[in-house]
Amino acid sequence: MPRQEIGVQNKAAMHDRGLHRGQGFYLGDTTRNPPRPGRKMTDITTEGASIAFDKVGKAFTKAGGATVNALEGISLDVAPGSITGIIGRSGAGKSTLLRMVNGLERPTTGNVLVGGEDVSTAKGGKLRAIRRDVGMIFQHFNLLSSRTVAGNIALPLEVAGMPSAQIKPRVADLIDRVGLSAQAGRYPAELSGGQKQRIGIARALATGPKVLLSDEATSALDPETTQTVLLLLKDINRDLGLTILLITHEMAVVRDIASHVAVIDAGRIVEHGATYDIFTAPQHATTRSFLSGVTGVTLPAFVKERLTQTAPSKGGEEVIRVTFAGAHATDPMLARLTQDMGIPVNILAGAVEEIGTRPFGNLLVSLPVAQAAQARAFLEQHGLLTEVLGYVG
Repeated sequence: MPRQEIGVQNKAAMHDRGLHRGQGFYLGDTTRNPPRPGRKMTDITTEGASIAFDKVGKAFTKAGGATVNALEGISLDVAPGSITGIIGRSGAGKSTLLRMVNGLERPTTGNVLVGGEDVSTAKGGKLRAIRRDVGMIFQHFNLLSSRTVAGNIALPLEVAGMPSAQIKPRVADLIDRVGLSAQAGRYPAELSGGQKQRIGIARALATGPKVLLSDEATSALDPETTQTVLLLLKDINRDLGLTILLITHEMAVVRDIASHVAVIDAGRIVEHGATYDIFTAPQHATTRSFLSGVTGVTLPAFVKERLTQTAPSKGGEEVIRVTFAGAHATDPMLARLTQDMGIPVNILAGAVEEIGTRPFGNLLVSLPVAQAAQARAFLEQHGLLTEVLGYVG
């Protein structure tokens, strides 16, 4: 698969930080995502990459001596200033992968680099220096109940030895950035979940990191609060040029914030690429399973029970998925199919989304078997994607 770029969203901010646009994004394991022709997996470059995983594996030893492989053969370059989502079910290995970025986990095989420094071998002062460049946002906030909003944000600065005279204005600036100026003197018990997570974000930014890690940061929040937190993260990415690497089990979070996404299953990358491309043309069953919850592409149960993979000899209908993307994403193509060609279309399920600023629709429809091939040809001629799911007698 061609190496793809993760877009840098604020070149000016990144230039001010001494960072440069990197080579982009490549990830995968050698069995499921082979390199493009003429390029060896061992040639993966980390030049310009803010975060780089190179053939990373992680094995744990269970009681009794049995070995479990949590991660296998993962290589990933994330360019500075990008937002990348890693999505997977519980136990897939995504948290283990994320914790390697700040050295909380060490790989069994391979290397992990942050800003060109090898976290996997760093120790002592060198490891502490790398960690200062990596901010972490936690799922359950991890705030000190005995400290106010300002006190919690000041904590990492105190630990880093910053003079008190410098801490106060720095904290005030961070509180203002996350929209908590009115709550600066309150304690965590007096705040909502969204406000607590804003403290966590401000605390993660306190030491001026180059990389921000988000460990299921919105999974404990309600949908409305989740949107406000995601908007804040997008603003931070745009304004500060920070690289954000987030893990989640919610495809809606990836849709709303990430430019690129990797799907991890059983310790291996099963699909990866630009978020828009993954949403419009998912290839792996795991990806489709995640997408079904946010794109309305699940067949109704009464249709699924009758679906077969063999076309009926007479009559019946073909069930297809139609993906609306690109220039014709908002065109009334199904209406034209009926009006211009006289082919009836039965809509079974679907939704229209917006990924970034680009429209995307996904519909499941049924067509008379006798006219289905003609209908698919018409839709594909107009830039739409079709996939045959089966037949209903």
